[in-house]
Amino acid sequence: MSTPPTVRYFDRTTAPHITTLVFMAGVAAMSLNVFLPSLPSMALYFGVDYAVMQLSLSLYLAATALLQLFVGPVSDRFGRRPVILAATAIFTLACAGSLLAPNYGVFLTFRLVQAVIASGFVLSRAAVRDMVPQDQAASMIGYVSMGMAMVPMIAPVIGGLLDEAFGWQASFIMLMLSGATAFVVIWFDMGETSTTRASSFTAQMRQYPSLLRSQRFWGYCLAAGFASGAFFAYLGGAPYVGTTFFHMDAATLGLYFGAPALGYMAGNFFSGRYAVRYGVNRMVLVGALTTTGGMLLLAILTMLGATGPNLFFGLMIFVGLGNGLLSPSANAGMLSVRPSLAGSAAGLGGAFLIGTGALLSALAGFVLGPQTGPMPLILVMLLTSAASILCILWVLRRENELKSA
Repeated sequence: MSTPPTVRYFDRTTAPHITTLVFMAGVAAMSLNVFLPSLPSMALYFGVDYAVMQLSLSLYLAATALLQLFVGPVSDRFGRRPVILAATAIFTLACAGSLLAPNYGVFLTFRLVQAVIASGFVLSRAAVRDMVPQDQAASMIGYVSMGMAMVPMIAPVIGGLLDEAFGWQASFIMLMLSGATAFVVIWFDMGETSTTRASSFTAQMRQYPSLLRSQRFWGYCLAAGFASGAFFAYLGGAPYVGTTFFHMDAATLGLYFGAPALGYMAGNFFSGRYAVRYGVNRMVLVGALTTTGGMLLLAILTMLGATGPNLFFGLMIFVGLGNGLLSPSANAGMLSVRPSLAGSAAGLGGAFLIGTGALLSALAGFVLGPQTGPMPLILVMLLTSAASILCILWVLRRENELKSA
């Protein structure tokens, strides 16, 4: 194994500290949902329907997926440090623009510009892969993801409190200050991690076919997409299941809804601890089997008539646990197929993951109805998680073929 890079806090001649990478990804995660409790008051403020106000989330997700396709290649060409610095600066200015927006159209424009902070998702993973070998990268990504997982759990609570005390603008002031702080931390702590860059985009593009033709890359990408798809299906369908079939009020549903996040944090911890010892392929396989096993047990118990919120949401912990075990290693595998294109692989993989998740989230809403019960959602989650097993088995077979060739 190669020697880990030298890391000194607030020394931009060395690789970034892991807490800086967590902060980069955390600000990006916070921007997704911190303002959601303020949507009703924002709709009143701008004089638009609630459904129109929700575009500030759905279009933002679409912009995030699109931008990830470009952030990686740009960082492969020009380096991680200048790209993330530019992204945080633009994000901070766009947050200020949202606060000063005179109408909804201007607000939405600045909100979409804020999607540039998705660079934090891509470049935190790419920087890790620049710094350490594949299995150690899976371990570090696991710790980065574990720290980042806390943000989406806490951010809406903070956003709701800020809205109640100071109005919707407070959430965007917090985002603006977080962006400015991230810029300062990255400026002083993050040295450049990408040491090999193409001389031009044309030279870089000539390398892409080798990445896109790689069966291992698509195997890792599909495994991560299907596994996370089970979680996105949960996000799309679980609120309907909780309110329609279990008759839960909003406060109780919010308490139960976070069950997968507990499993995800535990999975990230185990990934960080054991990925180096057991390797990325075993971790991906164990994660896929964990999610599928939990959903299979829930499907069997539901068919036998054992239903209820404790059972349904309790077994959803396995979805988070499986994803926490699988995702860091699948990401490390993707980035290791062509290390010189780690940024491009991170961006393409991230866009694919969000796109797959959006489709399965919509599918979950489509298959559920007032008389269906939760079983259609459970089956969607079972099938998509089982597909992730097939994908990692495909990778294992391909690696065996390459070794025997």
